[in-house]
Amino acid sequence: MSTIGFVGVGRMGSNMARHLKEKGYRIGAVYDVRKESAAALGSELGVPTPERLAEVSALSDVVITVVTDDAAMRSIFGLTGQTDHLLVDAAGKVFINCATISPGVHIEVETGARAAGAESLEACMASSITQARQGTLYLMVGGDEAVFQKVEPLLRDMSTALRHVGRTGEAAKVKALVNMVMNINTAGLAEGLGLGDALGLDLTMLREIFSQTGANSRVLETDGEDMQNREHSCFFSAAHAAKDSGIALDLARAEGLNLPLAEATKAQYDRMVAAGLGELDKSGIAELTFRGRDMKP
Repeated sequence: MSTIGFVGVGRMGSNMARHLKEKGYRIGAVYDVRKESAAALGSELGVPTPERLAEVSALSDVVITVVTDDAAMRSIFGLTGQTDHLLVDAAGKVFINCATISPGVHIEVETGARAAGAESLEACMASSITQARQGTLYLMVGGDEAVFQKVEPLLRDMSTALRHVGRTGEAAKVKALVNMVMNINTAGLAEGLGLGDALGLDLTMLREIFSQTGANSRVLETDGEDMQNREHSCFFSAAHAAKDSGIALDLARAEGLNLPLAEATKAQYDRMVAAGLGELDKSGIAELTFRGRDMKP
């Protein structure tokens, strides 16, 4: 089996590393800009926690990255002038990039990797923490078919659903649309439950009726009870929802499309971030719609 390095060991990356360790993979190194997160996971798994990104590549055959945004991705691959980055002496390495970022940045990373004699794929995740820990992710992969086939066994050990959707950038487009629609559904559910609450309806009854009618959705299953009970422990943060809706809107603007529902949803998540609620789960959007909550978790 390949030796796997991880860059970005927050809620998703750390649980992916735990799962692969249990599957028998050797974890070569873990790295995070939050040094305490890397140190804790390194201690738990008994693996190195290098200070330098180049050391992660040196200690690994395959590096899985799960970082926050476009700026973080450009930084770890040295695309904005950094001297320490993953592509230093990286010939022969494969990079699997799992973050939800702009399609164009994935293309920049692929170009940089090729120039360094390395290879890269995007492996966008339409799943959450539980699936990362259990190895049951839904992965949408973009990139060269030969590179995909090279690491397909590893990707299958991380997922129960795996789809190669095309060249680099295509999976990121699909993931942006997945999250855009999910965020719209989440905002709509929050408004429906918020109005139901204001009307004095039994929300448990209302959620049951929603589930059997055209109001049903996946987010009703995952977020409805949490909205009712104000339980917003983070599986997918409001800040990430705002970011990902923004990626989709950028794609829409480039195509000359007006997406008013996506615009309104992003504005709601931007309000959460501005109110200091960005690290609540996306279900926390209900805090903006329920009467009397006044944006307090």
